[in-house]
Amino acid sequence: MKTKIEKLVFGGQALGRDEETGKVLFLWNALPGEEVEFEVTKKKRGIIEGVATKVLSASPDRVEPKEDSYLSTSPWQMMTMEAEDRYKVEIGKETYSRGISNKTAEGSFNELEIVSDPDMAFGYRNKMEFSFYTKDIDSPTQLCFFARGQHTKVPVEGSLLAEPVINEVANEILEWLNNEGVNRIDLKSLIIRSNGKGEAIAALFVTKGVEISEWHPLSDSLLGFHVFFSNPKSPASVPTELLYSSGASSLVMDVKTTSLQFGLLSFFQVHVPVFTKAVEDMATFLDPKLDIVDFYSGVGSISLPLSKYYRQAVLVESNEEATEFAQQNIADNQIDNAVAVLSTAEDAVEYISTDKILIVDPPRAGLHKKVIDRILFKKPKRVIYLSCNLSTQSRDVDLLLEGYSIVFSKLYNFFPRTPHMEGLVILERR
Repeated sequence: MKTKIEKLVFGGQALGRDEETGKVLFLWNALPGEEVEFEVTKKKRGIIEGVATKVLSASPDRVEPKEDSYLSTSPWQMMTMEAEDRYKVEIGKETYSRGISNKTAEGSFNELEIVSDPDMAFGYRNKMEFSFYTKDIDSPTQLCFFARGQHTKVPVEGSLLAEPVINEVANEILEWLNNEGVNRIDLKSLIIRSNGKGEAIAALFVTKGVEISEWHPLSDSLLGFHVFFSNPKSPASVPTELLYSSGASSLVMDVKTTSLQFGLLSFFQVHVPVFTKAVEDMATFLDPKLDIVDFYSGVGSISLPLSKYYRQAVLVESNEEATEFAQQNIADNQIDNAVAVLSTAEDAVEYISTDKILIVDPPRAGLHKKVIDRILFKKPKRVIYLSCNLSTQSRDVDLLLEGYSIVFSKLYNFFPRTPHMEGLVILERR
């Protein structure tokens, strides 16, 4: 089967149409203007998903991917960085225009730009999660990722997106597992985090207790190693019980001049140089005479590096570990004008008031209805909204335009060689 590609869409796939049925196709490994042959991976509700298997006429934006397994972790490796940034701006404009119907926003995204760092298109990720694979019962265990949109496992030796120390540590742990004869069936996943300084910590998730003669040693590059039992009925790497622990369970990275400690399993931005540029853009919309509220604050990666730009800050975070690290980061950096509170955003709306500036960086689901209702009721002076999901962000912004105007918008390429990006929209009270 073959098709002609029309455009790239939100989510990163290429849009085409089946020549025989006219049904919409969403394909990986295809670029606008290309004619491709493809294989189907999924059918649902009249939509066909698949992967281009042969390019009959190539786009001038196409380049040779650096990894055979690129579709698993970085499906946009097959285009130039210039094209990636261009397509992300196009997708950003279309996503915002579709999600924001309020007429007051017309023209707000005409000059939308993206902040990118072409020199860090690879080797930037400070967190990777590997699964495990064996070809047959007599073969050694290998690291793997899942094929794009499928349950098939793709063996790998690492990822070019990851900081080099992550791949180094992953393969050392893999060799140790094979030497210990640990059954691949008992292994779920391996999460490794790094700090940009050649140091890492690792968490191994197993689905049953494992017998080990000698645990993996720590080193100058592996500062901590921890083994968790994880419920095999859950596909996620969620710790149920700690089976073994050695060394550090946290790392420190700098955002601007602030050192931030984060845990093995807590959230932290994966591309710190580009994230820092987003934080610097936010700084220009703060006021040293006003207080701020930072919802979904994590370990404090946004508001703590900006402590000199506001009077007082309340950081609100629902994850207990992240809140504890935020409190520790406040103390370690001797920040005397910020406090961290453990709470969901929807249960802490009383912190939102008219005379404050609100910063939000919610998960992909976007803002809770109670948060939106409180913003529209109290109307804080400014809302600084960073999002990893432009679709839900545009939905929320559309609702907030009842009382606000858009004064700033920009995209950030936190995830080069992938379709993912983040958007910053700043709203001013009318």
